Amino acid sequence: MPSLTLRLYLDPTGRLGHGKVDLLEQIAATGSISAAARSMEMSYKRAWDLVEELKEMFGKPLVAAKTGGKHGGGAELTPIGEEVVRQFRDMERAVNEAAAPHIRALQAEADRR
Repeated sequence: MPSLTLRLYLDPTGRLGHGKVDLLEQIAATGSISAAARSMEMSYKRAWDLVEELKEMFGKPLVAAKTGGKHGGGAELTPIGEEVVRQFRDMERAVNEAAAPHIRALQAEADRR
């Protein structure tokens, strides 16, 4: 099955692709950077570095730490974090829909070999 992967190069700040967006979605789902990292088979340090990279990229935090308490702390997406996920996924859907006939045509050519 052919697929298309989207990677957005934001000048001059960096790249945004499915990996970072997947991490944000996992943080939202699990309420924890460490749990998100584990679910993606990634080290906590790598996840934290990506969260920091996103903060640099957008000039504000996309993930906010929740204060610990009886059940410990955690993390959640900030409003900008939620917006980045929504915008990226909307763009990804639009690109895939627009590219679908071209992908099918290329796959048909590849199938003829």
